[in-house]
Amino acid sequence: MMSTTALSPAADPAFYLVEEDEHHHPEGGTLLGFWIYLMSDALLFATLFATYGVLSGSYAGGPTQRELFELPLVAVNTAILLVSSITYGFAMIAMQQGKLGATRLWLVVTALLGAAFVGVELYEFGNLIAEGATPQRSAFLSAFFTLVSTHGLHVTVGIIWIGVMLVQLAQRGLHPENQKRLMCLSMFWHFLDVVWVGVFTFVYLLGVVQ
Repeated sequence: MMSTTALSPAADPAFYLVEEDEHHHPEGGTLLGFWIYLMSDALLFATLFATYGVLSGSYAGGPTQRELFELPLVAVNTAILLVSSITYGFAMIAMQQGKLGATRLWLVVTALLGAAFVGVELYEFGNLIAEGATPQRSAFLSAFFTLVSTHGLHVTVGIIWIGVMLVQLAQRGLHPENQKRLMCLSMFWHFLDVVWVGVFTFVYLLGVVQ
């Protein structure tokens, strides 16, 4: 006669799988944590925008926005960063389709566009400093350099992050963990685009129009 005694949890391997699924949600936790980070970063930039708004008219007898800003150059740089957001979107589409090669290719294009953006920004800073418009010249310039360079630093971090992801993709392919990291990087990169649209509008456009 066969025994009808139920297996104990300790004897059933599926029990541990269920327990792990119930108590281990790394993807949701990671994305939530990254959203919290982005919100804190948004507060940082909001503070920098507010500071610039207060100090943007404090020239201390120095040059004004209209005298310093080269709007066509900044417009081209803005277009470069916006296009990089599109290419990153192509990378995410390729990732969802399981195309490793295309994912890596679009990430490389995004990184190159990001590097071009930072290069143009450094060129602009070099021209300003050569003209004597240094951060120490006035409160306006201090606020300007702080806001724009903070954004540029974030873009640089994003480029480094893309480099790290390219290495991880070469090692492990489109592993679920890598896909999760690419999603976080996508949020970060698009966030920087949104911030830069604010910089271009609030700092450059309004500065030249005033």
